[in-house]
Amino acid sequence: MSSGSRSKRQSDAKEGSRSGEFVEKVVKIKRCAAVVKGGRRFSFAAMVVLGDGKGKVGWGYGKANEVPPSVEKAVKEGMRNMVAVPLDEATIPHQVIGRYGAAQVVLVPATPGTGVIAGAAVRAVCEAAGISDILTKSFGSNNPVTLVKATIAALQELRPRIDVERLRGVTLS
Repeated sequence: MSSGSRSKRQSDAKEGSRSGEFVEKVVKIKRCAAVVKGGRRFSFAAMVVLGDGKGKVGWGYGKANEVPPSVEKAVKEGMRNMVAVPLDEATIPHQVIGRYGAAQVVLVPATPGTGVIAGAAVRAVCEAAGISDILTKSFGSNNPVTLVKATIAALQELRPRIDVERLRGVTLS
């Protein structure tokens, strides 16, 4: 793999490139410095959200001495951490709250044409999952890593109408 293709992959990933059928979005790149005898040695950590745009989404966190390998590691981990999200056309079936650490995210279904009303981290998760109409509000921590984890926790709590009707033994209108 030449260095030219690596830099192109890195720039594409930031914008949300398609790897196979998955959309990947780089949420956060952190730079860490270790002070050694010869100066500072830098390493990078990348947080990536990827999804198929049809109800599957995952996140990955990768660390390496350069940015492109850290993004690649994060994408590999994201493939292993995929979860299914029940969609109601272009939105979610009902309101849900997700928590992770100090971050709390409220996801509210929206009417068609509303769009994704969310911050950068929550927007990345929603768009990767294929949600195009949703209202969100985050409370507590504004750390992108914890916001992504809280959003995915909220999406895992969603239940489609059919499952709720079957569990309760009633018909919902």
